[in-house]
Amino acid sequence: MPRARKLLCRNVWKLYGPDAGNFLNKHPDPDDATLRDAAMIGAVRAADVEICEGEIFVIMGLSGSGKSTLVRCLSRLVEPTGGEIEFDGEDLLAMSSAQLTQLRRRKIGMVFQNFALLPHLSVLQNVAFPLDVQGVDRRTREARANEMIETVGLKGREDYFPRQLSGGQQQRVGIARSLVGEPEIWFLDEPFSALDPLIRREMQDEFMRLQGLLKKTIVFITHDFDEAIRLADRIAVMKDGHIVQTATPEELVLNPATDYVAEFTKHIPRGKVLSVGAIMARLTNGTYAGDLEASQRVADVADQVEAAQRPFRVMRDGEAVGSVDAAAVIDVLIGRARA
Repeated sequence: MPRARKLLCRNVWKLYGPDAGNFLNKHPDPDDATLRDAAMIGAVRAADVEICEGEIFVIMGLSGSGKSTLVRCLSRLVEPTGGEIEFDGEDLLAMSSAQLTQLRRRKIGMVFQNFALLPHLSVLQNVAFPLDVQGVDRRTREARANEMIETVGLKGREDYFPRQLSGGQQQRVGIARSLVGEPEIWFLDEPFSALDPLIRREMQDEFMRLQGLLKKTIVFITHDFDEAIRLADRIAVMKDGHIVQTATPEELVLNPATDYVAEFTKHIPRGKVLSVGAIMARLTNGTYAGDLEASQRVADVADQVEAAQRPFRVMRDGEAVGSVDAAAVIDVLIGRARA
């Protein structure tokens, strides 16, 4: 069953420069030369995005590609210069300041690279702070905050202050605070990039565990393709303000739309990205060593398939749709093209 659409943007622009709105009205699709001549900077250019309920949608690109600006446009932390944005079918750009404030308080959660914790408040008080702003009574907000603190693995540290926590623990507080109001959509702007590699991996694991529990609609920004393919249902790759391709991690690797996307993906081990379903062969009448799900990553089942004497059946929605053997898995792992 297709997922419902949660957030939609069409032809969204964010220009910085003198009288940007009138400039865009006169030049609805300006090229690089036109922008340069008008002293305009095209931070986001003609962006189209459709985000479905319950998916992890990753926006990635190098520094200056426009990914953070686009996400701020989607939440109207930055006002777009032009285009359309819909949230649950409502026109986000037509909302008043009061409506927008209520939307952010009750339906949108945000986590940024800098943890932005209030240093004079305890963990419990930091997590409960959004509910305090909403006017929720103390008993209710602290009960909800305690639930979220336990959910992110910080039970027992409710009375600690931010200075007493590690970087990973501080980020967990930020995540708990962003979720305490039970948002419908969750924006995360490079939330783990300031962390050490081991802690970053732990936080990615924690993020996936939370998503398994909470099933949020998530917009996640990163410049790290390894992180993107690990987390994403779909990825939008940005360059110079443009979205140059939107696809699943597997599709990006198999069919990059531009040389820029190909460069991003060329050093990624294919076994981490390709699913069993992408490399399966036709079913035969022989016997099989067992069953694998079509969605499983090749790297995750490689040892199992290589150790078996027979191929495995590939299953999708309870039906056998193909087979995979050790030779197909080895081809992926060593990067050898199949005939």
